[in-house]
Amino acid sequence: MHAADQQFFARLASANASFDQGLPATLERLGSLAAALDPAAPAAAADELQAMLHTLAGSAVTFGYRGLGQHARALEQRLRVLQAFDNVAASNWLAWLAELGQFIDAARRDPRCLG
Repeated sequence: MHAADQQFFARLASANASFDQGLPATLERLGSLAAALDPAAPAAAADELQAMLHTLAGSAVTFGYRGLGQHARALEQRLRVLQAFDNVAASNWLAWLAELGQFIDAARRDPRCLG
């Protein structure tokens, strides 16, 4: 293997390990934000949730967590729809939060088995 290839794969392995190690903290932060989201005034928490889900969706696929990334992307897209409207019923926010909670719980159990 060429030295440049070895360096590339070493950096990729390091990035993969960093993602693996940081995933529990990311899931914890998502859970904290979800708990803080007030359906009557969701803007601040929803903005950070959207940014985190966007980052997680891209990173997860890159590092071999395809199902996790796809589910994060779907949650992000539904969140963008909720954010696009001025008046969203609390029940819609609560349904989205319940799905996010299920996603977080499943990812904590086994992030590679989400599909």
